[in-house]
Amino acid sequence: MSDLGRESGQAVYGCTVAQEAEPESVLLPGHDVPLGRYTTVRRLLPQRPRRMVGAWCFVDHFGPDDVSGRPGMQVPPHPHTGLQTVTWLAEGEIMHRDSLGSAQTIVPGQLNLMTSGHGISHSEQSPPDHPPGMHGVQLWIALPQEARHGPARFEHHPVMPVLREGEATVTVAVGELGSARSPALVHTPLVAAEILFAGPGRCLLPVERGFETAVLVMSGAATVAGTALEPGALLYLGRGRSETSVETAGPARLFLIGGEPFEDPLVMWWNFVGRSHEEIVRAREDWMGGDRFGTVSGCDAAPLPAPELPTVRLKARDRHGRIIG
Repeated sequence: MSDLGRESGQAVYGCTVAQEAEPESVLLPGHDVPLGRYTTVRRLLPQRPRRMVGAWCFVDHFGPDDVSGRPGMQVPPHPHTGLQTVTWLAEGEIMHRDSLGSAQTIVPGQLNLMTSGHGISHSEQSPPDHPPGMHGVQLWIALPQEARHGPARFEHHPVMPVLREGEATVTVAVGELGSARSPALVHTPLVAAEILFAGPGRCLLPVERGFETAVLVMSGAATVAGTALEPGALLYLGRGRSETSVETAGPARLFLIGGEPFEDPLVMWWNFVGRSHEEIVRAREDWMGGDRFGTVSGCDAAPLPAPELPTVRLKARDRHGRIIG
């Protein structure tokens, strides 16, 4: 938990809002990345044109995949620092285990939120009797300076707030949207929500004018703020909007993220989010040496070894991708 010493409902905030103008919108195509032995994800953040949306610094979309007769997701124990992980499923089932002793199954409509603080390790595995489909998103939230060295924490929220906006059913996973507020504890002003259409429809999503926002289509197709979207890309919408229009010609599932611009330059490498090359080197050494990150009980898979560091110094970059220092 953050040591900021102030709390507003379920959110703890501590970042600076930038004021420079942003582009109206940027379409960011994803690229495929293997995750473990059996899962391939579409990585939507970070990308060169846009590294972050608010404090959201990493977005993976996986599925929909038919995993009947297959192991499903099998990600062995691995470490994290300086971030929170958000796991949201549309189909399937995943068992989360971590070095705090948490063992929690997640199914569609529920939220897993893990806060690494100074260090945590976890595994993500489909159980042997898992459902035939697998579909979801996993996202990282960069922690601000005041929270990133704090203790690790895990939250599971089985019931999330839901509201109707036009013909859409909106489930708020993080932050606030309209009259709904998530119970998830985060450390910067953020929002994340699933938008589900059972058929053709339209809605106007209320958004904070000072937030950066972005939308991905998980299934189906939609027109968002006048831009046609299909699965496989993230539409960055910038700031200055008080609402975002969404229209669909048939069933569709979308995911909205947003937040106040995050001004701390970051060094992101493997599963670590830090502020300097030296921090990343130390995190890697601690993981490989069996320090700091604890042990994931109940998982038979061997921990993932860290890759070798590059031969050049890792540079801190701001949210636009510019090298700092």
